[in-house]
Amino acid sequence: MQKAAGSLFGLAFGDALGKATEFADYASIIAEYGPAGPQTLTGHPALVTDDTQMALAVGEAILAAGEVTPAALEPELRRAFLDWAASPDNNRAPGMTCLRACGALGDGRPWQMATVVDSKGCGANMRVTPVGLVPGLGDDQRAGAAQLQAALTHGHPTGLAASELTAYAVRWLSDGLAPDDLLAALLDRCAGQRETYREEWLGELWRRSAAGSPREFIAVGWDETAAALERVESALSAGGFGGDPCLATGAGWIAEEALATALYCYLISPDEPVAVLGRGAASSGDSDSIACLAGAFAGAALGMTAWPPDWPAQIEYPDRLARLAAAWD
Repeated sequence: MQKAAGSLFGLAFGDALGKATEFADYASIIAEYGPAGPQTLTGHPALVTDDTQMALAVGEAILAAGEVTPAALEPELRRAFLDWAASPDNNRAPGMTCLRACGALGDGRPWQMATVVDSKGCGANMRVTPVGLVPGLGDDQRAGAAQLQAALTHGHPTGLAASELTAYAVRWLSDGLAPDDLLAALLDRCAGQRETYREEWLGELWRRSAAGSPREFIAVGWDETAAALERVESALSAGGFGGDPCLATGAGWIAEEALATALYCYLISPDEPVAVLGRGAASSGDSDSIACLAGAFAGAALGMTAWPPDWPAQIEYPDRLARLAAAWD
């Protein structure tokens, strides 16, 4: 079913649809596209944003590292992020946290001193999908890699927790978990991981916070992310799924809200992947990040056949997306 391809291309498709609506208010989006939001790619190629660019950077860093360990992965992530920062294609309204952290990473200092420690922006988890798609990783590898790729730029514990859960949502859906069971599984992981600080992967990052211990530091992230997931539960239970999804679960500019609103957009109609993308793009918040994560979830569950057959050739960076997919499918 090409689950890795479905997820990676779904991420890019959602990103391209959301690119057109980011920074627009909900009324303006609906006036132009109707209540279902944009559901047709435009342009040849259909351009993506920094969300897809950085997801490709993470995926290519994993391939270059050869093994998923802190020692192997950190320098490749650093190199990939710096290459992205210097690229002439980096002209898609990139996040200031990513740019600021990359500027500090460029002088070779330890990443714990380069990261923006108080930022939990959605840049932490809009790029983590590849970590969820790599087959055969142990729990510590997947969780550690998800947190590390976030922590290089976004050092807040909620960015770490939300990134880990985004990766696990992709992995579990790819492995066949029923969408109806996803929220419960994610909340269980919040509870089970609440005081787990992965020192091998994070070093002494926690010391840059006001927390009194590593466990106190990381618990903040899990608690905030769990609260966001509980809002998704409440919104789904309430029904009445019309209107701006950001009003139900958050605007998505911060990591836990990007995860929550993408899940909400996906779980309303998990068997209608194009509708999922349109719903994510028709949002008043960080539309490209919401739609790209929702597309990653839908594609992980349904595979490449979820998407219109002409879209893969139209999207930007098809060869790079296909290379990663081929490695992991």
